Amino acid sequence: MSPDTTGDRHAVALNEATLRSLPDSVSVPNYDRSDVTVGIVHFGVGGFHRAHQAMVVDTLMNNGEALDWGICGVGVLPGDAKMRDVMAAQDRLYTLVYKHADGSREARVIGSIVEYLFAPDDADAVIEKMAAPSTRIVSLTVTEGGYNFDPVSGQFDSANPAIQADLAAGAVPATVFGLVTEALARRRERGIAPFTVMSCDNIQGNGHMAKLTFSTFASLKDPELGEWVRENVSFPNSMVDRITPVTFDSDREEVRRDFGIEDAWPVVCEPFFQWVLEDDFPLGRPAYEDAEVQVVDDVEPYELMKLRLLNASHQAMCYVGYLSGHRYAHEATADPAIATFLRRYMDEEGTPTLRPVPGVDLDEYKDTLIERFGNPEVRDTLARLCAESSDRIPKWLVPVIRENLANGGKVELSAAIVASWARYDEAVDEQGEPIVVVDRLADQLMAVARGQHEKPVAFIADRQLFGDLIDDARFVESYLAALHSFWDNGAHATVEALVAD
Repeated sequence: MSPDTTGDRHAVALNEATLRSLPDSVSVPNYDRSDVTVGIVHFGVGGFHRAHQAMVVDTLMNNGEALDWGICGVGVLPGDAKMRDVMAAQDRLYTLVYKHADGSREARVIGSIVEYLFAPDDADAVIEKMAAPSTRIVSLTVTEGGYNFDPVSGQFDSANPAIQADLAAGAVPATVFGLVTEALARRRERGIAPFTVMSCDNIQGNGHMAKLTFSTFASLKDPELGEWVRENVSFPNSMVDRITPVTFDSDREEVRRDFGIEDAWPVVCEPFFQWVLEDDFPLGRPAYEDAEVQVVDDVEPYELMKLRLLNASHQAMCYVGYLSGHRYAHEATADPAIATFLRRYMDEEGTPTLRPVPGVDLDEYKDTLIERFGNPEVRDTLARLCAESSDRIPKWLVPVIRENLANGGKVELSAAIVASWARYDEAVDEQGEPIVVVDRLADQLMAVARGQHEKPVAFIADRQLFGDLIDDARFVESYLAALHSFWDNGAHATVEALVAD
């Protein structure tokens, strides 16, 4: 659909009462939202969930399906109070805008989120919503770091102060682990079958990881409950993919100007969408396959493809791109040296670690990735891609390095990606301007990075992030060569030299 670009029309505040008065260029729910009942409780109602899972359920509802699978969103963190307020003011409606590479836009109002609860306001309301028999799925987009596991050992971090607080006798649950576990305990006590826990985060084997972390927390709370969770709760694996940048004020203004909608928190995304989901839902599920979801028996080949090609390539792009002076993904992708670096990483180091992917032409998939990264309308910032690296590189890139080292494969480009992260975390760019490092370990990482001129292996000596990679002479040699080149020649010249042969 083309937006109305007259620019002088009075914008309409988005809510249920104004839904039918929106411009014809905007798609709106064609179902009666008062007929929708909650079947899914979702933790982490950010941009990605609203551009992905909530969009899928809305599609089904527009097709006359899934009206008993409405979503109740849940916020847990203090920062989620803003989403609570926006959701309340807009009757849980929001605008989803697809940004096409040719500059065209499509706007669509999503109505599948019909309730929103903020756990700090009333934890018991959240627990009872999950304990209700009508809730059959509890889904999660809580980021890679939200699963509270050690990136090297893969084990649940029970020493986390927030976890310890939730484990204290009589504590009111405050974490997703405490809330979900208490709801499962109540269902068990009441003779209600457990809901399915559906992870939609970028972690290899996200269902397996969710099972490990939630069952471990439950065991720490009550060993018998933990065993019951392990034996009775389903944790399907999934792979999710859609580039969804942070919403800026300019996006709000564009929605107001081009579509006549006052929306406090719209979502913008690329047109591409993929969701591969393991079919393991004992209490049933929406007919996701009717909305272009791939429901399969084994997700692993697809998730490895996505994590090691798309996600790891984001890391390959973001640090060298930022240090080279770019600020957006499409700018970095338009740089021939960086684009070649990305494709060489995909072909020579990422792809050899993959399993056969049924129904996917990998060369075509990689071509599509470069096209997606280069979409100038999405304006995905490199700063976003550089954020939370300590949760990303160990999960997305370190496994590639390990596998290639074990098999005698190439690691030079992967080592350079790690070195570019270390250089970025010195927190000063090549023009001497400060870099704002966003990471849960930011202070620790910046301190190490700033001292690495005296001890160049200091960054990769962190076994919590890199395991035993520092003990591998071939990796260390490649890493140090790249790091010294970043210092001596700059990021762009380093990348050019890496792809020159």
